[in-house]
Amino acid sequence: MLFSNPILSGFYPDPSVCRVGDDYYLVTSSFEYFPGVPIFHSTDLVNWRQIGHCLTRESQVPLHGSPSSRGIFAPTLRHHNGRFYMITTNVSVVKNFYVWADSPEGPWSDPVWLEEWPGIDPSLLFDEDGKVYITGTSVMFGGELPGIYQAELDLQSGRLLSERKLIWKGTGGSFPEGPHLYRIGEWYYLIIAEGGTEYGHMVTAARSKEPYGPFEGCPHNPILTQRSTDNPIQATGHAELIQISEQEWWAVFLGIRPIGYPAAHHLGRETFGAPVTWTADGWPIIGNHGRAALELEAPSLPLSEREAWQELDDFNQPQLALSWNFLRNPSEASWSLSERPGWLALHGSAHTLDDIESPAFVGRRQQHFKAKWSTLMAFQPQQDGEEAGMTVLMNERYHYEIALVRLEGKNQVILRRRIGSLWKIEHSADYNDSFIELGIAANETHYTFTYSVPDGQTHVLGTGECAMLSKEVAGGFTGVYAGLYATGNGKNSTAPAYFDWFKYEIEA
Repeated sequence: MLFSNPILSGFYPDPSVCRVGDDYYLVTSSFEYFPGVPIFHSTDLVNWRQIGHCLTRESQVPLHGSPSSRGIFAPTLRHHNGRFYMITTNVSVVKNFYVWADSPEGPWSDPVWLEEWPGIDPSLLFDEDGKVYITGTSVMFGGELPGIYQAELDLQSGRLLSERKLIWKGTGGSFPEGPHLYRIGEWYYLIIAEGGTEYGHMVTAARSKEPYGPFEGCPHNPILTQRSTDNPIQATGHAELIQISEQEWWAVFLGIRPIGYPAAHHLGRETFGAPVTWTADGWPIIGNHGRAALELEAPSLPLSEREAWQELDDFNQPQLALSWNFLRNPSEASWSLSERPGWLALHGSAHTLDDIESPAFVGRRQQHFKAKWSTLMAFQPQQDGEEAGMTVLMNERYHYEIALVRLEGKNQVILRRRIGSLWKIEHSADYNDSFIELGIAANETHYTFTYSVPDGQTHVLGTGECAMLSKEVAGGFTGVYAGLYATGNGKNSTAPAYFDWFKYEIEA
């Protein structure tokens, strides 16, 4: 049976997966977004359901003042002796750490900080003799040779029990990173990413009969790459292997789906899956001879029913749905689901979407090229600068918003575009009602922004190019979010913004 890639669409990069019995659990990077490190569950490796986040408290993931595309990099998820471990790097504080939980839904522990372990992309191997190995990258500006480093770790204290050693330099590609070490039979297999997380990205493999090597590179390297092809999936890397049965293996990895020429991608790095075959000389190959595809043969597992898409969020639950995120650590005073029951309340602060701060913002990933988002907002700005509305946001320097704002004593609905240092209100119209329906429709190349009085005529306010929010223009490692926000534009807003519902409709 065939399945369709990606298995997690939208900004879900750097996947790591572990198996517990017949259940599979997967985590991805989250960068500056909070809560951090979403965790998913599956029984078939194709259909995934989010069950929580590993980092739900500021004590676990301090993000204040974190620039975009910093924060939480490539996590690794492992299960050992009945306990889950998630290890990662908070680049904003330049520290590696791990947390643990007895249940994948949490609660997860406070961090165990690894003061003796630098670099990024840490991974764990629980070996058969009881030793625990930590594997990670070189320190980019610390004088170390580029490559993959390893040491033995005391899991209780976070202290190293051995010297940090360089175990493999890779095949010569730039930025050897994202390592995972596996014990398979008599061999230790090392799977890494090289080439940078862009169009030259690739997955390479090496093996040794000792955990510290010497490691020999796979003669078939790279074992996965899309480089120099016209494949609709590009930039594949950061792969994780998982064993399904005695004979069957699988891999998850990141990739992108660029649009047009010159190619650009704005959904972010997504999570893909592919079968793994083993050569006669004992090497893994991912996908179809080292290539991924939008359709591949599914694992020989009973396929579960795909979770129904939740188009409407009416904000009637006591907690936000797991699909929602904040920018950095939110202020408790900036939002509420209980202040006006059935509505999401946002209290604008001095911070705006242009700031490296935590504005009053609640957003979710854009997961489809063709989609429509809409909301009903109740907002009566009282002072100049008070503003609330909807945004499509890549980072603080690249975003569009349609909003209701008070300017020079008048309430107006506006379309604003922020592209790097360029900032402009493209279109505006007077608007005096306290209720407004806002909409953003996306296709592969453009966003269209609309507004209406509830049950009234819909007005198109303008458009914006998706490519201006792409990684190729905006930089960074994240993807576009569609979100709701409020701000006082330099001062606290006196007028709260209330959102009755939010719709995410998938367009054919």
